[in-house]
Amino acid sequence: VQLQASGGGLVQAGGSLRLSCAASGSILSIKDVGWYRQAPGKQRELVATLTADGFTNYADSVKGRFTISRDDAQNTEDLQMNSLTPEDTAIYYCNADVRTRSGTDYDTYWGRGTQVTVSS
Repeated sequence: VQLQASGGGLVQAGGSLRLSCAASGSILSIKDVGWYRQAPGKQRELVATLTADGFTNYADSVKGRFTISRDDAQNTEDLQMNSLTPEDTAIYYCNADVRTRSGTDYDTYWGRGTQVTVSS
């Protein structure tokens, strides 16, 4: 299973970006999906998660600005980011709890990350 994140880039403060993450491989089903980020010199932190049942969880710092979504038919997850600030600058990672066709349980897989830079 591979997760490929895309959509990062450079944007001015107040702007928007949409990140996408596509899962590929021998996937039977995907449970929870999420986005995390890591800024320079800081630990990786949760940005948003979305369960298979549709429950979301957001970091306080992004509530009202970011929206996580998923397309289970396409095995993709997106993160719409609005009203970006320089504090949102980080490498953004997607993850997903995946059960493979040969597996008996769910394992967590991570994408390689995509850089988001917000200029002031």
